[in-house]
Amino acid sequence: LRSEPQHVAFLVRERHSPSVAFGQITASDTDPLRVGDFVLRAAGPSVTVDSLRIDAAERARVIAGAAAQLDSFYVFPAVAAQIGDSLRARLARGAYDTYRDGFTFAMRLSDEVRAISHDKHMRVGYSARSIPASNPDAEPSPDDVARERQRLREINCGFDKAEVLPGNVGYLKFDMFAPVELCGGTASAAMTFLAGTRALIVDLRENGGGQPAMVAWIASYLFDARTHLNDLWTRRTDSTEEFWTTDTVPGRRFGGTKPVYVLTSSRTFSGAEEFTYNLQTRHRATVVGETTGGGAHPVSGRTIDEHFWIGVPFARAINPVTHTNWEGTGVEPDVKVAAAEALAKAEALIKTPQ
Repeated sequence: LRSEPQHVAFLVRERHSPSVAFGQITASDTDPLRVGDFVLRAAGPSVTVDSLRIDAAERARVIAGAAAQLDSFYVFPAVAAQIGDSLRARLARGAYDTYRDGFTFAMRLSDEVRAISHDKHMRVGYSARSIPASNPDAEPSPDDVARERQRLREINCGFDKAEVLPGNVGYLKFDMFAPVELCGGTASAAMTFLAGTRALIVDLRENGGGQPAMVAWIASYLFDARTHLNDLWTRRTDSTEEFWTTDTVPGRRFGGTKPVYVLTSSRTFSGAEEFTYNLQTRHRATVVGETTGGGAHPVSGRTIDEHFWIGVPFARAINPVTHTNWEGTGVEPDVKVAAAEALAKAEALIKTPQ
């Protein structure tokens, strides 16, 4: 589809089926060269290059629609206006004339809105198939809830491991913060299983985030008293929602005195960063690993037209201790080591506390 210095975008078809995927490889400008990003996303059956074609009119319509959604919902109105002005100016001077398919145009816009806003949650997406009309603010239908419940059941709500390591050390690895109403029982079972261990390692190195309510639910097992964890301020309603640990939880708490270690990587993102930041600012955990990704603004998908959509960060996290958040900076670990070495380092710290 497109080849540029350090960047290749392509379509790939399965050998024995009509399934097609969109791929993108981005390389670093370092020596030796490294793959910085690799994307492979289903495009649908029998998709061809011709079926992805877009023209100047659609490019202009997408930019106008993206700007309108940002103006209405983005958490920082002045930045939204800046993004819209910049995209319109680039369109006018022909910066997008060579982008003739929806996938690469969406990826280019994603790069640019992130570069202007410095907001890693922001993204423009493209679907080769028509996007059903929907209202992201509406309650999901019973069928949608059933499908999501089944999907989460099949992946165990993102919980990968809950085990007791030698020396009665608990180890918990989960890769998402799923909705409490669908996965609270799974989280409670894992936390109860590990409640009797003498120290707990929470592995978030591959956790990309999720729901703030689940962040608070799991954190509730790590405190003895009700604790204020985080606030979310929403621009459109000018309202603030507070998140606290709960007074009572199913099963047994790990408690608020035994040591907790949180493992992080550069891929630890969003809700996983909130969990880490909440515990760190309350001096409830030692963070071991790498600086996290740096995305603090919750996002909702907004349809631009039948093929394009934009993820718009609509609220801002406000920590009650620091009165700020980790947006753009990430959470700095207390003990900085490569992500691959974080588990061994945490185990060593437990054996020989500093």
